[in-house]
Amino acid sequence: MTETTSGAFVPPTAFAVPGRIAVNEQAAARWQQGLITEIRQETHAAATFRLKVPDWQGHLPGQHLMLRLTAPDGYVAQRHYSLASAPDGSGEIELTLDHVPGGEVSGHLHTVARVGDTVEVRGPLSGFFAWPGDRPALLLGAGSGVVPLMSMVRHHRRAGLTVPLRLIVSARTRADLIYADEYGAETEVVLTRAEGRLTARHLAPHLGAGQPDGGWEAYVCGSNGFAEHASRLLVEGGQPVDRIRIERFG
Repeated sequence: MTETTSGAFVPPTAFAVPGRIAVNEQAAARWQQGLITEIRQETHAAATFRLKVPDWQGHLPGQHLMLRLTAPDGYVAQRHYSLASAPDGSGEIELTLDHVPGGEVSGHLHTVARVGDTVEVRGPLSGFFAWPGDRPALLLGAGSGVVPLMSMVRHHRRAGLTVPLRLIVSARTRADLIYADEYGAETEVVLTRAEGRLTARHLAPHLGAGQPDGGWEAYVCGSNGFAEHASRLLVEGGQPVDRIRIERFG
């Protein structure tokens, strides 16, 4: 995923989640070596990089990390990337990155990096977009915005959670759909080239009478345009504004 910024449809102070994130802050603030153990091509433009980070302290689905590259001449480039993997205690984590035209970090990882190379990582970072699995979650993502949401889906499956979870993911075509082979009954796919963009019709079965007891915590991730459009559809469909979390990339 490209660099992320957390935002909201209303001021972000409305989304404070005190006491729900338990992270070793000292460990999260330390740069660590990550060994690339696997590279998987997901689409023509996106690939997953699996890293072994021996001192990784674990994370919550939806969190991200900072990745840093240092050139031989000392030049440093660093970016925020969402974690794609479920927390499993293995010390291995996954990132799925678009190959951004002209991108220093994504360009290096996609065209130069190989299994056995190392990078530096720091995290996990931010509890704003995290989902501990303690409440029903309605997830809306477009393009590589599905990356942190897939961490939530994988956690839901791995932990055998029964709390309701639904994912609506948007991509231009099936060939552009990241993780296409992993989606199951909890997922609805919207292919925009054939169907047009996400509409109220896609959300209607999950809002109003279609909500679980207690309603949803909604998570929206994608470009600025998608984030604004999807959050507006949620509000118009009756989703409380203070229960919408948004992460944008660009």
